[in-house]
Amino acid sequence: MKVGLAYGEGVLGVDLPEDQTTVIQPAHRPGLPDEGAALRAALENPIGCAPLAEWLRPGARIVILFTDITRATPNHRLIPWLVSYIESMGVQRDQITLLNQLGTHRPNTKAELEKMLTPEVVARYRVLNHEPENHDACVALGTTRTGVPAWINRHCVEADVRIVTGFIEPHFFAGFSGGPKGIMPGVAHVETVMSNHGAANLSDPRATFGICEGNPLWEELRDIALRVGPSFLLNVTLNDERQITGVFAGDLLKAHRAGRDFVRESAMQRVAQPFDVVVTTNSGYPLDQNLYQGIKGMSAGARILKPGGLLVLAAECREGVPAGSPYDRLLREASSPEEILALLATPGFVRPEQWQAQIQSLIQGRFRVRVVSSMPPEVLRAAHLEPCEDIGMLVREEVGRLGHGARVAVLPQGPLTIPYVA
Repeated sequence: MKVGLAYGEGVLGVDLPEDQTTVIQPAHRPGLPDEGAALRAALENPIGCAPLAEWLRPGARIVILFTDITRATPNHRLIPWLVSYIESMGVQRDQITLLNQLGTHRPNTKAELEKMLTPEVVARYRVLNHEPENHDACVALGTTRTGVPAWINRHCVEADVRIVTGFIEPHFFAGFSGGPKGIMPGVAHVETVMSNHGAANLSDPRATFGICEGNPLWEELRDIALRVGPSFLLNVTLNDERQITGVFAGDLLKAHRAGRDFVRESAMQRVAQPFDVVVTTNSGYPLDQNLYQGIKGMSAGARILKPGGLLVLAAECREGVPAGSPYDRLLREASSPEEILALLATPGFVRPEQWQAQIQSLIQGRFRVRVVSSMPPEVLRAAHLEPCEDIGMLVREEVGRLGHGARVAVLPQGPLTIPYVA
């Protein structure tokens, strides 16, 4: 059986045992016939609040929050349509600021911003990267549950109108992306993010794909996002060809709930029992730019894998781990996944991006993990992972070892699918 895996900006073909392999992916939804018209209609007929035009008072300071380069949001289409619509309502260009939802990620370069937003948008509007390590760039809005100040970007807090853009997909510990995540952690200080993404919240069984209400991590980020005041949401859903399948605009929570219900219908795929082998991806570029993001694909595959089973991740990782990142430093600080978990269980031990290392280590404690990427083998091994050169060969060897009854699952779109065992 030939299967195409989303990998970088292309497809990685693999040959798997025909009679023992099950392909699991989201139910296909067609793209909207006129994306621009659908966006305008959503702005004028939003879910749970007044139309966007009624938010645009004369002289209002408007901040548009947009997702960074690690996300597949079609910003190059959404943002030009959005700013054009806003200006058609009589808003002056200098009233508008575009703020990049970096979370704890690196700032995006001018060239990257031009690729994401178009050169015209970058030239005409004030475009800013969030500064997750700068307290002066943030305002404290109360505290998190652990008592850490809830720092949110000053431009977001002080705006008269906040428009939170992005796209909705399954998320491995926040339930779904989009919605309030555009504010928290999108434009939150790293200390606030570390508190919310701490070991206790991530260890809760409800902090997983598909669960928002009842998920302590999501509920806290929701509550912090609401402290800034009313925000207008503009989220979209996408198919595997990155076409827009739905536009969800309006109240931050109500519009997000409608969008994630829409995604859940296509993304959640039921299986009868766990598999012996799972091959997964990180849905290709831009989400598989680095290993840090690749843990999402691992998490999706781990949901339907037998204990001790073989998990194979295909993620290009053109940016590496990335080298020198807090995640990379934490991995190198420990000699094994078990030691990482021990460190995270130590009272007072806190590190940026520890959540990704924690989830990786938990997965490795239950399964055998191999990775196909563009990274050198020594870089992968320094991250406590074993490289794989040929997925088809590896899977056939495993099936041969287990016998004819062995079962293989493939998630070509990785974490865009939420597989679950009935």
